Amino acid sequence: MPEVTVYSTPSCSYCIRLKSYLKQKEITFTTIDVSLDAQGLEKMISLSGQMGVPVIDIDGEVIVGFDKEKIDKLLT
Repeated sequence: MPEVTVYSTPSCSYCIRLKSYLKQKEITFTTIDVSLDAQGLEKMISLSGQMGVPVIDIDGEVIVGFDKEKIDKLLT
């Protein structure tokens, strides 16, 4: 099972869809709310180079945004 971390905010509709999609696929993941976690925000920026959410880290591979095709490729 891959290690998955989702950097998100509660008001981001794409973040909500991404987490719902992962749950639907029965993928276990850690959520970091970057609106409340300053260290998490810093880590997300260092990984992705930007402040936009969602950012998903799958075993060290970073995807910015909710890109099902890239996510599915990394999860298989």
